[in-house]
Amino acid sequence: MRRLLMGAVVLLTAACSAGNTVARPTVTVTVTASGPPSASPTASSPASSSASPTAAPPTRLASRPVVAPDGRRCPDHPTPACTGLPPGTTLRTLAANDGPAHRVTKANTVLDGVHVTGDLLIAADNVKIVNSQIDGGVQAEFDGRDYTYSIADSTVGPTGQCLTAPAIGVANYTVERVLIRGHADGFRDSGDNISIKDSYARLCSDGTKNYSDGVQTFNAGKNFTLDHTTLDMRGVANYNSPIFFNDRPDGTRDVTVTNNLVMGGNYTVQLHNIHGSLIVKNNLVVDKTWEFAPMSGDCLDTIQFEENHIVTIDQDYRVTSIVRPLTCNGK
Repeated sequence: MRRLLMGAVVLLTAACSAGNTVARPTVTVTVTASGPPSASPTASSPASSSASPTAAPPTRLASRPVVAPDGRRCPDHPTPACTGLPPGTTLRTLAANDGPAHRVTKANTVLDGVHVTGDLLIAADNVKIVNSQIDGGVQAEFDGRDYTYSIADSTVGPTGQCLTAPAIGVANYTVERVLIRGHADGFRDSGDNISIKDSYARLCSDGTKNYSDGVQTFNAGKNFTLDHTTLDMRGVANYNSPIFFNDRPDGTRDVTVTNNLVMGGNYTVQLHNIHGSLIVKNNLVVDKTWEFAPMSGDCLDTIQFEENHIVTIDQDYRVTSIVRPLTCNGK
C-alpha cells in the first residue's frame, strides 16, 4: 500500500511481500575486490543550497574506518570495497531443501563459506552466517515466531535482477559488513531487537511494482539500531526513502540512527510514529539526491537530533564538502 499526503510530510508505505519464495536461476559466483557501483554521485557546490544554516558547519567530519576481518578497509563510510563476501572465498553450494530455498532447522547452526542460490529461510534460533553469498533474501519469521540470527561479511541479493522481497528481515537479527544488491528493500523491521552496522546497500526497482526503501518499518517493535551504514537509492525508478520509519501510530519504540551516509528517495530520511527513545546523530545526507526534501520527521522535544549534515561525495563515497547542517524539519 502506498500512501501520499502532499504538503510538509509525504508518507509512503511500500507493501513488498516477504513471505513468498520465488524460484531463481543459479547465479555463478564471481568475487572480486571491485569498487562501488557505476552510478556515481554528482558533486554539488555548497552555494547551490538556498537554505541558510543557523550555525556554521564544521570544516571537516571525523572519519570512522571500516576494517573487515580479512583486512579489507574503507577509510570512512562502508562501500563494496570493505563489505560483503571476501574476495577469493571458496564457497560450497547448499542444496535447496524447501522448494528453491534452503531452510535451516537446527539451532546454533553456523553457515561459513556457503552459497545459497535462492532464499535462506531460518527456522531455528542463534543461526550464524559468515563469509557467504545468498542470491535471494534472508528471512526468519515462521509459525508465528521470529528466530534469532546474525549475518556478517556476506553478500545478499542477485546480479541482473531486482527482487521485491526485502534482502534481510524481519526481527531479532544482527548485521555487520553485509553488502546488499538486487533488492527493492534492503532491511525490513517488523519486530524487536534489530542491529545493522557497517553495511552497504544499493537499492533497485523494476520500474512497475517495487517502491524501494533502504530500511522499512512494517508492524515494527522496539530496540532498532542503524549505525554507520551506507544506503544508496540514486537512479531508482520507484522509491520511498533510504530510511523509512512511518509505521502505525503506536509503532516503533527506541530507535538509534547514527553515523550513516544516505542518498536518494522522495525524502531521504523519514522518521514518523516513533516512541520512546529516538537518537539521530552524525548522519550525512548527500546533497540534491532527494525529490522533495532531505528529511521529514516528527520533531518532538524527546528526539536527540545532533550533528547531522548535508554533504557532497565523490564516486568512492568520500565526503568532498559539507553543505550545511541538516535540520529535523528538513529545511
